[in-house]
Amino acid sequence: MATWLDFSSEAPELAAAVRARFEGHKTHVLATLRRDGGPRVSGSEVEFVGSDLMFGSMPGAVKAADLRRDGRCAIHAHPDEGDAKVMGVAVEVTGAAKAALGSAPEVHNFRLELTDAVLTSVDEAAELLVIQHWRPGRGVVVTRRR
Repeated sequence: MATWLDFSSEAPELAAAVRARFEGHKTHVLATLRRDGGPRVSGSEVEFVGSDLMFGSMPGAVKAADLRRDGRCAIHAHPDEGDAKVMGVAVEVTGAAKAALGSAPEVHNFRLELTDAVLTSVDEAAELLVIQHWRPGRGVVVTRRR
């Protein structure tokens, strides 16, 4: 797993493009795992704080319970031209680190430890779908499909 800073160091152009997609809209789609293993999707806001991609949850929200039980998740950027998503493990921020964020004590704050980042776009001239996929320590793999 990696921080956003690790991603930016290993794949600066892709990290910048994915970040721009997340910063382009306020809300995104967070996918978590329900207790029975099924998916749960909900709206979520993300923020880049230092070397981390952060997101939160209101008190009593089921997505927070999902993440506290099993941190695996994916966040899809608000739909626009192309698609950006990041996957990884949400780690709850507590103690002094949480206090430094300045959020209300009852709010759940999470940072994402990245396992994957994907940017999908269309090369209209070549009529190709272009998928850029990054994993820590493996670099970026680019797939082009007709």
